[in-house]
Amino acid sequence: MSFASGPGRDDGGLPPVNIVIPDDARDLDRDVLAYRRELRAKRRRQRIMRLFGPLNRRGLGGQAAILPLIATCVALSMLAGAMLSVMTISPAKAPTVSNPQAAAGTPPGLTELPAGNVRIDSEAVPARNLVSSALALIPAGCDCGPALRRLADQATEAQVSLYFVASGSAMPQLADLTAQYGEGAALAVYDAGNLLGAAYHPAGLTVLLVYSDATALVRTDLPAGFQLTSALRELTRPGR
Repeated sequence: MSFASGPGRDDGGLPPVNIVIPDDARDLDRDVLAYRRELRAKRRRQRIMRLFGPLNRRGLGGQAAILPLIATCVALSMLAGAMLSVMTISPAKAPTVSNPQAAAGTPPGLTELPAGNVRIDSEAVPARNLVSSALALIPAGCDCGPALRRLADQATEAQVSLYFVASGSAMPQLADLTAQYGEGAALAVYDAGNLLGAAYHPAGLTVLLVYSDATALVRTDLPAGFQLTSALRELTRPGR
């Protein structure tokens, strides 16, 4: 090999080379880093080829085989989403259709007091003003004194108003019934126009439980030991 200043040719016939030997080995750091980056890139390419290599075989259709795979993944995702949405609606949370009155707790048989006036102490009063109270409709010849007294005691305990109501031929005895059996809690109501009588047709003692919104429950054929105190306490709220 020539040791002259220029590149030479050795005795083996190899091509001429120009070799530069640095004075400091640290000057080779950049070349080492570049070489390592190239090795890492080569390994990544090899891993990718191993992963997708089966799709590139002729038997699998090459790159065209990726499209069915993508379509399958999308279909599975949509199916999973649909199943999840169905499972999250449990029977307890599913919408139900129910009777609005039952949902609101409206008692069955609720009626509304008719529009019109009755008379209390010679003064005309709208019947629908007699709210949060019990109205005892007394027919003519009613032998119901003990029941009226029992009703008066329960109205006093429940702290609601009580009215003894009579119309037609029953009105002459109303004042005496109120004084004798009202226990100081009942007021006499004269239904001269038969407003309530025509609406409810009392046969025997009939009690109207009137809520704060002028709706009423009708109670007839009360047994001897009837107990309405709990129901009377509910009259301060609306019936519906």
